[in-house]
Amino acid sequence: MSKRVIVSKRDREKVKQQKREEKQKRKEERQSNGVSSFEDMIAYVDENGVLHSTPQERSAVDIEASDIAISIPKKEEVEVLPPTGIVEFFNPSKGFGFVKDRNTGEKYFFHISSAPENITEGNQVTFEIERGPRGMNAVRLSIISK
Repeated sequence: MSKRVIVSKRDREKVKQQKREEKQKRKEERQSNGVSSFEDMIAYVDENGVLHSTPQERSAVDIEASDIAISIPKKEEVEVLPPTGIVEFFNPSKGFGFVKDRNTGEKYFFHISSAPENITEGNQVTFEIERGPRGMNAVRLSIISK
């Protein structure tokens, strides 16, 4: 529906007067329907969450305060194994390399200072991950003996 365009001041006043009269009629209709009391507005909820207009009988259940447990469930103790991977690249003259994580497939930088002396490309290693200045680094490498 498009809005009616009103040009003259007289027409605008007529529309305002009609709106006031309609509002007054709606108000009178509400008042003539009867006074709504506070009691008419109350709703009662039973133990199942169903709304009723009248109070419902409740079954008395005694609950001991000691039976109420407020806590966080205990976590099962899970042994966290260090990640394992393969030395994908190692340059002993420059002193760094990269380890590819076996589970995620991500590559992590490692420095020779955090690796054993006899490390070479293709070795299977366990390592820990720490945040370095340029991203995640593999530290505390140890070779897995076959």
